[in-house]
Amino acid sequence: MKLRLCLTLATMLSASAALAADHLKPLRDALTLHASFDEKLSADFSRGDPVLYQAGGTASGAAQTSDVIKLVPGAGRFGGALHIVKKNPVRPYFKGPGMIDYKSSNWSGSVSIWLRISPDEDLEPGYCDPVQIVGGDGKKGFMFLEWSKDETPRHFRYAIRPLFEIWNPKNIDWAKMTDAERPMVQVQRAPFSRTKWTHVVFTYDRLNAGKAGVGRLYLDGKLQGSIKDWDLTFGWDPAKVQLVLAAAYVGFMDDLAVFDRALSDREVEQVFTLKDGIRTLRP
Repeated sequence: MKLRLCLTLATMLSASAALAADHLKPLRDALTLHASFDEKLSADFSRGDPVLYQAGGTASGAAQTSDVIKLVPGAGRFGGALHIVKKNPVRPYFKGPGMIDYKSSNWSGSVSIWLRISPDEDLEPGYCDPVQIVGGDGKKGFMFLEWSKDETPRHFRYAIRPLFEIWNPKNIDWAKMTDAERPMVQVQRAPFSRTKWTHVVFTYDRLNAGKAGVGRLYLDGKLQGSIKDWDLTFGWDPAKVQLVLAAAYVGFMDDLAVFDRALSDREVEQVFTLKDGIRTLRP
């Protein structure tokens, strides 16, 4: 009787584990890159080139740790973390193809990252972009997370700037525009801290499909706002697309992930609550 009970319990536990795995299958299938920053700068998993490169100043080639860019064991939300010690000209980046496959119509995707930073204490004057997606020419499209440069506290933003002639036909300085003139989501008091990790996800859905395109920003699993009713048309060269990290950023980063479609509200919450982070989803 006891043996039969144990076998039944084992079967139930196995079935429960299988259901849990199936529950995450759509996320697993959509994952294109994961960089844990536990032991190396390069990605743990990538559908494209896993190498983290660097550009800016005299830097080129594969990124290297230094007195400015460090891997800190045990400091991350999950394991180790990437620590940018001070503002510097070096821009670490992953090459897009395979990881971000830009499409000239109906292009979608998502980026997830954990940040630990107190913007008003840690950042130097000027804009700071912890994550950018670029395509060789900023006037042909530019997507980025940003802290504003003048406000106290600094505003946190997610912006999708399409072709320059669409979003800024009068060539107005970004800082002098009204909020309504900027294709962005803005959070005036975002929950960032030196002592707590904040989860950030941004999605882009149906870009290069006229005004059908939508961008969404999430913090700690909750939707903060949407970019919509804009013609979000880009003109990028797919071969030049890059995911750029730490433009003027000072602080910690962990568990970077990219997905090949726009995650739903529920899926973003799933990613936020993963006990062991994105490694749970890796093939």
